[in-house]
Amino acid sequence: MSAECVKVIVRCRPMNERENNLNCKTVVKIDATRAQCILNNPADESSPPKIFTFDGAYDRDSVTEQIYNEISYPLIEGVTEGYNGTIFAYGQTGCGKSFTMQGVKDPTAQRGIIPRSFEHIFETVSIAENTKFLIRASYLEIYNEEIHDLLGKDTKSSMSLKEHPEKGVYVQVELKTLSQRSHILNDYGQRDAQYCPVEAINLIIAILFSFMNYKKNIRG
Repeated sequence: MSAECVKVIVRCRPMNERENNLNCKTVVKIDATRAQCILNNPADESSPPKIFTFDGAYDRDSVTEQIYNEISYPLIEGVTEGYNGTIFAYGQTGCGKSFTMQGVKDPTAQRGIIPRSFEHIFETVSIAENTKFLIRASYLEIYNEEIHDLLGKDTKSSMSLKEHPEKGVYVQVELKTLSQRSHILNDYGQRDAQYCPVEAINLIIAILFSFMNYKKNIRG
């Protein structure tokens, strides 16, 4: 995998029940060895396929555990050392973003990137010696061009996007501690994935989970 600051991977999901009932054709082939996504034209099988190369490519039978270990783990490890890091999933509604980021409890190999990141960060904190950590989090939803604070008292109230000459673009929120981090994930993450309509592919929804990690070395 390349050493660029930004890496792009693609994960192909299996067909859902509706697609199977419609007898949809499989037009996407994943070459994990070459990290390529190969698209065939179902209307003209004789035409050459279109080939796209990424930093990583994962087929329908892939598990999130593998994706986390190969892609996300090094990034989260850097975050625990004080570097900035961002992981986000992009795609239309129903393509599998929530499955990858939030995941499912069973099987454990398909636990999402967010809960795995939690576990990674807090395990690092628990074994650190002579170091104090302060971890706070904000949980924002961007839905239909509106910003909502999912940890706020009124999760439906739209928030203002502000700009500062030094801070850049930001949203003013009250940061929360993560003592109830499992509750945060299960209550909000699963709810939003469940009630977002599959038909609304014209709507863009993004969940931004931001950590503020303050690390202080203690010397005797």
